[in-house]
Amino acid sequence: MLVFSAIVPHSPLLLPSVGKEHREQLAQTLDGYHEVEEGLYASRPDTLLMISPHAPMYPDAFSANMSDKFIGTLKEFGDHGTTIQAQADFLLLDHIHRSMRENNVPFTLTSNTEIDYGFIVPLCLLTNHLKNWKLAPLSVSGLDAAAHIQFGQSLKHVVHEESRRVAIIASVDLSHHVNAHSPQGEKPEGMQFENAVKEAIQTNTTKPLEQLTPALLEAAGQCAYKPLLILIGLQQNIQVTPRIYSYEAPFGVGYLTAQFVLA
Repeated sequence: MLVFSAIVPHSPLLLPSVGKEHREQLAQTLDGYHEVEEGLYASRPDTLLMISPHAPMYPDAFSANMSDKFIGTLKEFGDHGTTIQAQADFLLLDHIHRSMRENNVPFTLTSNTEIDYGFIVPLCLLTNHLKNWKLAPLSVSGLDAAAHIQFGQSLKHVVHEESRRVAIIASVDLSHHVNAHSPQGEKPEGMQFENAVKEAIQTNTTKPLEQLTPALLEAAGQCAYKPLLILIGLQQNIQVTPRIYSYEAPFGVGYLTAQFVLA
């Protein structure tokens, strides 16, 4: 059963070992993360079904990582001390795989012990108080928006049939061209993308995202579009109360934390 749903950013600057003094400029996001962590803990999940836009992606199929265990480090960001480990929820991943094949949704399984920072950062910030949780890591695909929405809807049927308590989390950073602090410059498409994301969250519909053109998405320089289509697609016809806890862009990249409180 679905017990929790949230959206969080994955900037390594959020972690003290990487961000150091920069974390002061991310105070709103860290407060938002605290709210999400509390909600996640209260939901008592057995499994974190997490979507990272940086996981290995196939052009014509969605995928999940089914390794015997997961290990994540932040060595690429100069942090040689942080390591996070997780166990896979083999049963849920198998159920997803079987269901997708039965319903002709293109889906495949991979096996890689290493997980990317799109998983690592949220896990570091959200699991300090959780006990006996497992991970089901999902990837987006090269398919179009409609396919991602359909994939989310197909996931909903699998999750609802599970006896285990499942939390779904979309790990995303919004536009990288929001303001003058962006290393690659400000673009009007950046804030247009942010506004569409906020509207999609507040209405729990994918329509504001579906209306964005490929050119706008490219110009916005974001990694949130497809994970959000999956998550919000999964929540269609589910009564939720959206709560945006924080939004800020001190370094020119949009960071948003939100929870969909289930009825």
